[in-house]
Amino acid sequence: MEVPLGCISPPMRKIAHRYTLRRKPKNTQESKMETRARVLIDCHDAKGLVYKISKVFYDRDLNIDSNREFVDKENEKFFMRTVVSGKFEIEELDGAIREIAPEDAHIRVIAPRDKKVVILATKESHALGDILIRHAAGELGARIQCVIANHDTLRDLVERFDIPFFHVPAEGLSREEHEVKVMEKIDEHEFDYIVLAKYMRILTPTFVSAYPEQIINIHHSFLPAFIGANPYKQAYERGVKIIGATAHFVTDDLDEGPIIAQDVIPVNHRFDWKDMQRAGRDVEKVVLSRALNLVLHDRVFVNGNKTIVF
Repeated sequence: MEVPLGCISPPMRKIAHRYTLRRKPKNTQESKMETRARVLIDCHDAKGLVYKISKVFYDRDLNIDSNREFVDKENEKFFMRTVVSGKFEIEELDGAIREIAPEDAHIRVIAPRDKKVVILATKESHALGDILIRHAAGELGARIQCVIANHDTLRDLVERFDIPFFHVPAEGLSREEHEVKVMEKIDEHEFDYIVLAKYMRILTPTFVSAYPEQIINIHHSFLPAFIGANPYKQAYERGVKIIGATAHFVTDDLDEGPIIAQDVIPVNHRFDWKDMQRAGRDVEKVVLSRALNLVLHDRVFVNGNKTIVF
């Protein structure tokens, strides 16, 4: 029999009140933490995908903070990047989307976080130095785990920023033997991406296949016209009117992987080849920074030998 609370003595009334509060049914939605996530989906295109995915968000009372989608009509592929916020669990949301998505769907539900990167370098400092400065200023959106180089030239620069530096010399080693040592050093660290900050060694298919869609490179945009040593001098002698840079994912096709970002600047007859080289290095570091910002914020989908950039 339930006893009216007014018939209970004051001390017992307090105990009964606390007991009643403890037994109050728990609201599962209130118990969830406020969360923000990036939802990345690519799959075969199908009718009603945007509606079905949006309904998953609506049913969970989520806010859509931003949304971009694209259909590659030639290959009938659908791409979508959505940022959602609200009270939800990432694992549950991921599972709910998989239930309504096509079987071939590649789905990632990612809580925003700073990615981890390993940098490979040789002797040139412009690209590496720019990354280090952005990292120190908190503008990179990533944590640099270490810098690995095949020369010791950049050690002082790197260690000024309190970043671990490892020199892995290549002298007396085959390309394959050297790469084994570099990969051993890389794999000692947790990382999301490997950044080639003017790393002047050609990577073997074994190296590339070990880190698919994780290696980002920067190079001048004179390829394939001016290859080999001193491309800026070659470009000067040819009288080019623009110079630029390309950042891309690395594949077995040398400097021909999916392009992430590019830019060009005009030059004229007043530029000698050294002026062109200085201007080209400025473009390279800006384009690499732009590409890293896109990749580190999960804005890039690889689509064959192209990218979809949101």
